[in-house]
Amino acid sequence: MDIMPIRRIDHVRFFVSNAKQAAYFYRTMFGFNVVAYAGLETGVRHEASYVLQQNDIRFVLTAPYKADHPKIDWLVKHGDGVCDIAFEVDDVVRAYSEAVRRGARGAQEPTVLKDDDGEVHIASIHTYGDVVHTFINRDRYRGVFMPGFKEMFIPGEPIGVYEIDHIVGNVELGKMNYWVDFYRSIMGFELLVHFSDDDISTEYSALMSKVVQDGRGKIKLPINEPAEGRRKSQIEEYLEYNSGPGVQHIALLTDDIISTMRHLRARGMQFIYVPQTYYEEVPRRVGTIEEDLRAIAELGILVDRDEEGYLLQTFTKTVQDRPTLFFEIIQRKGSRGFGKGNFKALFEAIEREQAMRGNL
Repeated sequence: MDIMPIRRIDHVRFFVSNAKQAAYFYRTMFGFNVVAYAGLETGVRHEASYVLQQNDIRFVLTAPYKADHPKIDWLVKHGDGVCDIAFEVDDVVRAYSEAVRRGARGAQEPTVLKDDDGEVHIASIHTYGDVVHTFINRDRYRGVFMPGFKEMFIPGEPIGVYEIDHIVGNVELGKMNYWVDFYRSIMGFELLVHFSDDDISTEYSALMSKVVQDGRGKIKLPINEPAEGRRKSQIEEYLEYNSGPGVQHIALLTDDIISTMRHLRARGMQFIYVPQTYYEEVPRRVGTIEEDLRAIAELGILVDRDEEGYLLQTFTKTVQDRPTLFFEIIQRKGSRGFGKGNFKALFEAIEREQAMRGNL
């Protein structure tokens, strides 16, 4: 039985220092349309928010106006980053009360927001770090996004991403199993896969990861923790600069990663460096793929195969000054995995970035 039916990821909210400029970045770089706005002009006095959308992916970018904003300490502590992974649910009150009854810590009790276009039901619970999950239902709402927002349409040039594949969280050493148990016992998720430090390690560092998914298999949340290593792992670097646990990266799904990557590179997005020696091993390790291997190598795309098929993936560099949040672009050709065969190459590439920052 699915104890908490979740329809989908409704939106991901980023708390940022300048929402207008962040919206420009995501529209120009990733091709999102700006579809709604809330701020002084709409009667919202404490913050500005922009809603961006590309197919089924919706980002909300929120920035405070003044130093007395209730979340200003969040921004000082973490810098720009993800503060809320919101789930669309059938019944907000039931989802919230069930989560709290099972041990979740409430962040916002069930609330009804109303305007002339109807009503939106919301409530929130805490998860790892200072991230929350908002439960939302807008079945009785005809307006744009929710009350307080007005329609604003600034078109972007889409890059071909259409859905959030997974969202990865980094937590402290010894806390991975705690949060896996949280999602299983409180939200009815199931353990999908476990990666040990033998799976994800290099000469210098290692990490462990488990992936949980909801009862319908639509929402996948990998959770990482550092493991013992000779030097500082990428997870430890993240925890240091994020001042604690949080969202490490968001994976965006595409049906044509070569086209998506060409758009992103043409717009100036920076990606991790993959050495050409990696591609010499691809035919032996992965076998035949439909894509042109030369194009794959030119664009720095990683390839992995499992018993169900193969996948193609690549990772941006961090998208803000702190070495915290980044993005993954992923295309699935049958595989439902996470690129286990790429872990060593990926983490060595990330360590090269760490070394340049003086943090390895």
